[in-house]
Amino acid sequence: MSVQSRIAEVTDRIAGRSRETRGRYLARIEAAAAAAGGRRPRLGCANEAHAFAACAAGDKPHQFAADAPNLGIVTAYNDMLSAHQPYERFPELIRRAARAAGGTAQVAGGVPAMCDGVTQGEAGMELSLFSRDVIALATGVALSHQVFDAAVYLGVCDKIVPGLVIGALSFGHLPAVFVPAGPMTSGLPNDEKAKIRQLHAEGKVGREALLEAEAKAYHGPGTCTFYGTANTNQMLMEIMGLHLPGSSFVNPNTGLRDALTEAAARRAIAITARGNDYTPVGRVLDEKAFVNGIVGLHATGGSTNHTIHLVAMAAAAGIVLRWDDFSDLAEVTPLLCRIYPNGKADVNHFHAAGGMGFLMRELLGAGLLHEDVETVWGKGLSNYLVEPAVGGDGALEWREAPVASGDEAVLRGAASPFQPTGGLRVLEGDLGRAVIKTSAVAPERHVIEAPARVFHSQEEVQAAFRKGELDRDFVAVVRFQGPKANGMPELHKLMPPLGVLQDRGRRVALVTDGRLSGASGKVPSAIHVTPEALEGGPIARVRDGDMVRVDAVAGRLDVLVEPAEWAARAPATADLSASQAGVGRELFAAFRAGVGSAEAGAAVF
Repeated sequence: MSVQSRIAEVTDRIAGRSRETRGRYLARIEAAAAAAGGRRPRLGCANEAHAFAACAAGDKPHQFAADAPNLGIVTAYNDMLSAHQPYERFPELIRRAARAAGGTAQVAGGVPAMCDGVTQGEAGMELSLFSRDVIALATGVALSHQVFDAAVYLGVCDKIVPGLVIGALSFGHLPAVFVPAGPMTSGLPNDEKAKIRQLHAEGKVGREALLEAEAKAYHGPGTCTFYGTANTNQMLMEIMGLHLPGSSFVNPNTGLRDALTEAAARRAIAITARGNDYTPVGRVLDEKAFVNGIVGLHATGGSTNHTIHLVAMAAAAGIVLRWDDFSDLAEVTPLLCRIYPNGKADVNHFHAAGGMGFLMRELLGAGLLHEDVETVWGKGLSNYLVEPAVGGDGALEWREAPVASGDEAVLRGAASPFQPTGGLRVLEGDLGRAVIKTSAVAPERHVIEAPARVFHSQEEVQAAFRKGELDRDFVAVVRFQGPKANGMPELHKLMPPLGVLQDRGRRVALVTDGRLSGASGKVPSAIHVTPEALEGGPIARVRDGDMVRVDAVAGRLDVLVEPAEWAARAPATADLSASQAGVGRELFAAFRAGVGSAEAGAAVF
């Protein structure tokens, strides 16, 4: 299958600029594979005794003799995250499947997994982005024992999957299969939840009503059902070839979910260097795989967090992604999905309407995906045009994915998209560079020009709203929220008040060096502004009353101040001491000091 010319052009551009770094990476993982000689390294006797001391008696002979592949399980299990609670049962399922396939499996290590839903608007959110790199580091520690032939990764949520991918790529000579847990069943509809949030922001309903609505929305095991970063992660792992086909959005604690988990373990055994289908993760995640991921991001209206995470993930594989690549691919990728916050449906509705198999069929048919890629399921993305089911005999089977959408209000074909482009633009101008997601923003709000109102925290915005100071047209400039300033927290608590004002007919927009993720919704938001304010970026020179223009049509982010006056202004400063200690933040001083820019992936590596 040939790809559309822009897809090919961007892929070639990425490969060209990455030639040196990708070459060094491939040489490194090939050297690691050669040193292993097709099997895990043989350790000293005392080392091996420690590694396998607690294993089941039946596993030890194979492990000591190194005559059976051994899987490492890297798990982000905890029972505080609804999405990760189902993983409690997975290690035993994986061990059982590995034994049946002639191998063994061990939990290599755990990685931290924080819930952004719990920490939204709280001090802990200032650790959220940094947790991604901690997870990558913890993955490296888990696999450093060198007793594994492949690894399976148990993770779902926002920073966890990107962190696991970065860690896996450091051991790129090992095969890697990512094992999802699935979304919770549908609860309170997302549009009803959003309405209650806005009513609470206006003071029209109390905390009890708000808590009741939130509990009905987030009510059981599994991923939150809106299409934020967690579910975007699952889409990416499938379209980039690291999941089993059709496995991303199967609900937890079902027979099909368990069958897919066991199948993932068997597949990990099958693709080790001991067999004939060796598939190291460092080869799977190449330039074409990352372009496929970005196309999937645009086609589904996925999380803007991935304009940061995909850059960092690619860098771990020696691949240099830039925001311009995202923007150029968005121009040719149609929006095929309407999942909240870009619509009323949740991911269960998306899955029922045809899900990933239908989506990839449409994108492949339109020449928007590279078919000729390596995946954990075999060579070629066409292998993913199937969906799993449990047959009458209880065995896992694969059926052809739907050829037509089951609900065109949720999922459409490439010939009749919701809009012709992916709805993500890179903005550039007097205030630096930023990204904006327009797929949920009404077209008449794609350009906002209004006076600035400057804030240094989302709490200041909320306080001004409660005082009635914001009932007018304005652009909220919320700065000193970048990675160096305070870890670049998500600023979701800005959305209810700004949404209320927009619904009143006010022309409002947001400009910030912080994040919003997949839930930015209907308010035009220029986010990830770089350089950030703490680095002396132009956003630090904005003053109350300056006319700011956010133009998602022309791709501009400007302040309408006389050039001489603008150039003469000194950047503002902020007291950030409150973000430097407490709730563990003092432990991350080195991260804040060493982190890169948002456009470079906001990584400490």
